[in-house]
Amino acid sequence: MSDFSLIWCHGSLGRPWGTKSTALAEVAAELGLTMEAPDFRETEDPDKRVAKLVDLLEKAGRPAILAGSSMGGYVAAAAAAKFDVPGLFLLAPAFYFPGYAVHVFSDLPAAVTVVHGWVDDVVPVDNSIRFARTHRADLHVFDDGHRLQGSTHRLRTLFAGFLQGLITAS
Repeated sequence: MSDFSLIWCHGSLGRPWGTKSTALAEVAAELGLTMEAPDFRETEDPDKRVAKLVDLLEKAGRPAILAGSSMGGYVAAAAAAKFDVPGLFLLAPAFYFPGYAVHVFSDLPAAVTVVHGWVDDVVPVDNSIRFARTHRADLHVFDDGHRLQGSTHRLRTLFAGFLQGLITAS
């Protein structure tokens, strides 16, 4: 698994090392992976964030597992079409929003997990259902809101299984 990098993409109003990213980084560390969390706060433009991520991936020169929340989920999925990505782990991803360049995703990896909250008041859960149905992604919907604050333990468990599946497959 050392041939992979693991990158977290924070949301529009988020920061690189928030509650979710820190919890997921701990899970990754238990499996021998180090998670990076670039700072995208210099722009609110989701597609400029995609370009920055693609640039980072190209400079790294190795496959990257991408994880992201909200706008960061969109950024991760949009970048996956432009770079070798073995897996995507997306939390309440901001798909199908006006002004975002990508609405039809292609070249996604086989390993895609989407987690959303039933009571998300920022990104409609129907967007994740549509994405998961279209791409046959694993979908987990919790009785939680956009930030998935009440689901940290479940997120950690899902992320551990997701990463373990990629480690086993490699």
